[in-house]
Amino acid sequence: MTHSGNPFGQVLVALVTPMTADGEVDWPAVEKHIDDVISSGADGIVVTGTTGETSTLTDPEKLRLVEVGKDVAAGRAKIITGGGSNETAHAIELYQKSEKAGADGIMIVTPYYNKPTQAGILTHFRLVADSTDLPVILYDIPGRTGVPIKYETILRLAKHPNILAIKDAKGDFSEVSRVLNQTDLMYFSGDDANVLPHLAIGASGLIGVTANIAAAPYRLIVDAVNRGDLAAATAQHKKLEPLVRAVMTHVPGTVSAKYVLHGLGRISSPRVRLPLVGPEEWEAAIIEDELALVKDVEGVDFSNFRPDRNAAAGGALPKVPGTTR
Repeated sequence: MTHSGNPFGQVLVALVTPMTADGEVDWPAVEKHIDDVISSGADGIVVTGTTGETSTLTDPEKLRLVEVGKDVAAGRAKIITGGGSNETAHAIELYQKSEKAGADGIMIVTPYYNKPTQAGILTHFRLVADSTDLPVILYDIPGRTGVPIKYETILRLAKHPNILAIKDAKGDFSEVSRVLNQTDLMYFSGDDANVLPHLAIGASGLIGVTANIAAAPYRLIVDAVNRGDLAAATAQHKKLEPLVRAVMTHVPGTVSAKYVLHGLGRISSPRVRLPLVGPEEWEAAIIEDELALVKDVEGVDFSNFRPDRNAAAGGALPKVPGTTR
């Protein structure tokens, strides 16, 4: 299927999945959070991705997140389903069901843990992309999957009519430029600290964790780059730097984002599912020290930040475990 233009948006939030204190998905909080980030300027939402704790969500929860996202967005933002599986057959099933649930696009992560060869990666992506009419974002994050999508493989995948973009969390700027020169693929920054540098060399947008907390400045950065105003984009980038450092440096981004969102009163609990746990005392103290440096970030008032280390402590075992089948 041929897709014209950018079907994903430019400011995409790698959405956290709000949960109750006992580790069940807090569906009212999910609805509120999606509405909050869209109202702040997000035009795309990636549900069930790494930040959404895809590894510990059940398949029914993943599909419901797509459905809830579509209902809340009501046409204001695209809903992209992330995650996938390191089993090709399971990934195909999930994405086909996500398409039926209303997803606007899919983000396919490189198969993790089993460490396939580039031929295996190529086959996995092609078969998943063949199985749906939805536009596809490839997710290249070797730090989590153990294997990169190599340049030669990207060139071959770029010829698939449904594969339109890559989320880059590899940090190889020279390769980004090379692929942008040699293909029509769109690039999305998958590293919050490098959003502006990625945009400056031609990326189409971002898929960000920190955008859960502050989507508005990313909207300002993207809009400034679109109109060629590097000074305005750089000003926002500088303001975001301590917040990005607080969220992305000390504990997994999911953990810190939930900790901050709860401290701001925007979600009911900072709980994550095991094996993730909330920040330890010393980690929480460092995060809070970093946040004390945040000034004048659009849409966030840290004068009302009330962190709760006790509420964040530990992790939860949900009633129904996730499954790979």
